[in-house]
Amino acid sequence: MSSQILQWVIFNIFVLAMLALDLGVFHRKAHVIKFKEALAWSAIWIALALIFNVGIYFWRGPETALEFLTGYLIEKSLSVDNLFVFLLIFSYFGMPPLYQHKVLFWGILGALIMRAIFIATGVTLIRKFHWVIYIFGVFLILTGIRIALQKDKEIHPERNPVLRLLRRFMPITERYEDGRFLVKREGQYLATPLLIVLLVVETTDIIFAVDSIPAILAITLDPFIVYTSNVFAILGLRALYFALAGIMQLFHRLHYGLAVILVFVGIKMILADIYKIPVGVALGVVASILLISVIASIARPRKIETTAPPDPKDKEGS
Repeated sequence: MSSQILQWVIFNIFVLAMLALDLGVFHRKAHVIKFKEALAWSAIWIALALIFNVGIYFWRGPETALEFLTGYLIEKSLSVDNLFVFLLIFSYFGMPPLYQHKVLFWGILGALIMRAIFIATGVTLIRKFHWVIYIFGVFLILTGIRIALQKDKEIHPERNPVLRLLRRFMPITERYEDGRFLVKREGQYLATPLLIVLLVVETTDIIFAVDSIPAILAITLDPFIVYTSNVFAILGLRALYFALAGIMQLFHRLHYGLAVILVFVGIKMILADIYKIPVGVALGVVASILLISVIASIARPRKIETTAPPDPKDKEGS
């Protein structure tokens, strides 16, 4: 028990240290993230995940290492699809690129907390009520079908209940206020559009978690492996966003691959009591589906329609 607690403590200290290093040193001053910088950070986060996976291999064995790698690959692929939504949110609110890293940093910090809660809840439910695994399996299959049939991603911030509640109790400034979430004027605190964007990102991630957590629970019920694979996928999300922001439209068929993956892991979860698909086979299937969807996207590119970004004044309100 003491070794299990120690592994959790050490890993979370590592995560907090990396976040502090990121915000306090490398991104202390707000600046537009260039492609080379984003690519370098993406490589660093992927390398750290693979190094950790090697450590899992020698510490817990090849089976657990495969579980981590499969879970990481699933979470990473789902997060890439989520980047499209972040891009839409930033465009919708006309947010300057200068502040995007700050929003993603605090958004991801909140996502880590929410994922930990979701993981603990999901693992507990499956272990105490085994039949819940069938509900998760059916949910993943239906989610995969929904993603496959979805033509275009749309966001509707005006329907966000958290945002509507904030607007009811707190006035909102018309413009971005030098990267601040709140400003004080005449003794009253006002929310800025930056806080609005952060709330939309945070609440949107809850929806992402509902899809992604059951997917990795189909691979393993080890809380440490589920959590660490999620964390590594999320921590590299900001750098990946800035690295792929200009070429996201190239992966227009990726959602079909993600749909197939969700259906596959849903079936795997439902059949767990009848036949347990080996983790190595699951890893091969997931990697192959992702590769095919990426190749299909590049082979038949979609025409990109360019439109002028909306005026923030039309969307922010007060």
